[in-house]
Amino acid sequence: MSAPDELFCWEGDWGLPSVDPDCLVLLAYAKFAGAPLKVQKISNPWRSPSGSLPALRTSKGEVLSRTSDIIIHLRKQKYNADYDLSAREGADTLAFSSLLEERLLPALIHTFWMDSKNYVELTRRWYAEHLPFPLSLVLPGRMQAAQQARLRLARSDEALDGGEELEKELYHDAAECMNLLSQRLGTSKFFFGDSPSSLDAVVFGHLAPLLKAKLPNAKLQQQLQSLDNLTLFCSNILLLYFPGDGRENAGRKASSPAEGGDFDHVPNKRRKQLLSALTAVGAMLAYALFTGLLSVRHVHQRALEAAPGRTAADEEEEDED
Repeated sequence: MSAPDELFCWEGDWGLPSVDPDCLVLLAYAKFAGAPLKVQKISNPWRSPSGSLPALRTSKGEVLSRTSDIIIHLRKQKYNADYDLSAREGADTLAFSSLLEERLLPALIHTFWMDSKNYVELTRRWYAEHLPFPLSLVLPGRMQAAQQARLRLARSDEALDGGEELEKELYHDAAECMNLLSQRLGTSKFFFGDSPSSLDAVVFGHLAPLLKAKLPNAKLQQQLQSLDNLTLFCSNILLLYFPGDGRENAGRKASSPAEGGDFDHVPNKRRKQLLSALTAVGAMLAYALFTGLLSVRHVHQRALEAAPGRTAADEEEEDED
């Protein structure tokens, strides 16, 4: 029997199996379709086979990193969450997925990555605390730049000027999108009845972080919280398909678990980061001394005890004698 496909994704927090929307989409889709994936929840993208998260390593060794490519691969393996959908429901899935990509996603990027208060107090802090040193110093900023480029592409706007006007426009579009999703869901458990589909995975993946994160600037979050059926939709999926993640995240905070997720178990993350930092500083000092960038001058004890009238030149002459 061949080994199962292996999914690498960002680890979870806030009662979620992952903090990353794309990872949440894939985790939910795999659950809905019954795909027997081996899940590796990590906080270091360099441990992923693609160098990014999410990523899937298939049983044949192929590596996929795009969410759409991973879902297509699972469907080819006969794990299809949309198998029972009608042609019309399939068309609705495409329409609402496109609407979410165009209207909701830009506002989510702005909320987590562009809003200065949310970025500094929540997003950057979370990644800085969970990434290993020295990635924790540089990767959050690079991730923010990548998300900003993603937002430019979504809006076809190189400058992203506008400040409050831009935020107002993004949040207006997102509110309209969530209202339409709420109307389509109605009182149903899932978007197409009693069984979840890929649309449910996509909606859950994007709404759950917005619902659960402790955002300092919670304008968009408050809009979601006002839509009771969407908040219940996210809560039901967490309860039915990820019942242990809330307790797992709480236990992780209490016990300061290993940084590498399923890869290794490091009992004292902060101590190891401090030792790494000290080692790096020591290596830099050694290099500076070796190359002559830094020199240490030894002064004879008598120079410290010399009379006020004596000069350094006199001391050096005595040392030569």
